[in-house]
Amino acid sequence: MIKRLLPLLIIIIGAALFFSFGLQQYLSFEALAQHREMLLAQVQAHAVWASLVYVLIYIVVVALSLPGGLVMTLSGGFLFGAIWGAILAVVGATLGAITLFLAAKTSLGDFLLAKAGGSIKKLQAGFEENVWSYMFVLRIVPIFPFFLINLAPAFLGVPLRVYAIATFFGIMPATFVYALAGSGLGRVFDQGETFSTAGILTPEMLGALVGLGCLSLIPVIYKKFKGKENAA
Repeated sequence: MIKRLLPLLIIIIGAALFFSFGLQQYLSFEALAQHREMLLAQVQAHAVWASLVYVLIYIVVVALSLPGGLVMTLSGGFLFGAIWGAILAVVGATLGAITLFLAAKTSLGDFLLAKAGGSIKKLQAGFEENVWSYMFVLRIVPIFPFFLINLAPAFLGVPLRVYAIATFFGIMPATFVYALAGSGLGRVFDQGETFSTAGILTPEMLGALVGLGCLSLIPVIYKKFKGKENAA
């Protein structure tokens, strides 16, 4: 049992150490503004290594479920530009999510499914029937916390391949929006303004993401419609 729980225990201990050393202060807009000249100089002098370090840090942030994913994405746009920053953020977030998914699935996934009640079993059956659509909706529309969506599929028997592909492509729209916003942080810092994320996901942008999510549900709706048609 201890061996099976080891991956999840490592993640929990890693998160505890992160907070105990006060490292969360570095995952903030204040820290980015304070050290931006040094960070930009490093990116310009060592673009490849800086990109790799950024992706590795993003993997750790997501794998440990640390409250810094949004700051990381915006920082990616600020340091590397909207396009490259978004690509790096998508890669880092996807690899971090896969790490957490595998740890949860190895540690508790099978055990929880075996002990689960009827409602969870029905939810699992729904996931299995329309797993691609459900995963894309959860990833595209930012309704639920990112760490929760990383964990839940591991407990519902979602295949790793589906999880990885849906995560990679599903988080792209919102990630590019945030990276684009991050690319304008320099102007905000120069003017001494306080940055707020409230204006990033405007009603129009959120509506567009919801629209993409609805498109992902078309196979589910079609299958239910055909089922009723055949039953009639």
